[in-house]
Amino acid sequence: MTHACLRRGEPGWRAGARVRGYGPCPTVPGFPDLEAPLANRPVMVRLGAERDIPEVLIAYQDDPELHLRMGRVRPPSGAELGRLAERADADRAAGREVTLTILEGSSDTCRGQVRVHRVEWENARAELCMWVVPESRGRGLGRGALALVAWWLIGKCGLERVQITTGTDNEPMIRSARAAGFSYEGVLRKYTRERGSRVDNAMLAIVGRDLAG
Repeated sequence: MTHACLRRGEPGWRAGARVRGYGPCPTVPGFPDLEAPLANRPVMVRLGAERDIPEVLIAYQDDPELHLRMGRVRPPSGAELGRLAERADADRAAGREVTLTILEGSSDTCRGQVRVHRVEWENARAELCMWVVPESRGRGLGRGALALVAWWLIGKCGLERVQITTGTDNEPMIRSARAAGFSYEGVLRKYTRERGSRVDNAMLAIVGRDLAG
């Protein structure tokens, strides 16, 4: 499908969105900067930063299963997180991926993160994965963060579909996603490999028309 090239001031143009198309239209999409955190009190979301690394490391220590839920073979090291932080601005500007940090209340302390990855600009879709620190779970932070990020990606970044794949046994994530407005679309059988075995994944998604109201 070819996307029309909209210019500033034309109907349908919106600030921050990256226009996709052919010919004279811009073809290199990217995620806009966040001048202020996304907020729906008490949940806020800002761009991830190097200062979040200590809290991220503690979260992986406190939850021995977290790295598996995030599709990792092992927990990340401080050096690995540092390298990710160094290239985060370039990845965001190039539209490859972006990590957003979850905040609670007026605190700037990282309470979790939402990673936007597997971005397909030609199909206007991306995938999310999320974690919340153990001591902050059950307070609606995950639900609120997913809703804010989905609204930003669809309303401001020009995406049309935001999806989540997670193990069918990951009930907390499934509940949070559904509460944030994601529809449960079904099961992808033997979709990922975990601990040497292939496992089923649940697929949840939210699309532009879901936010139209």
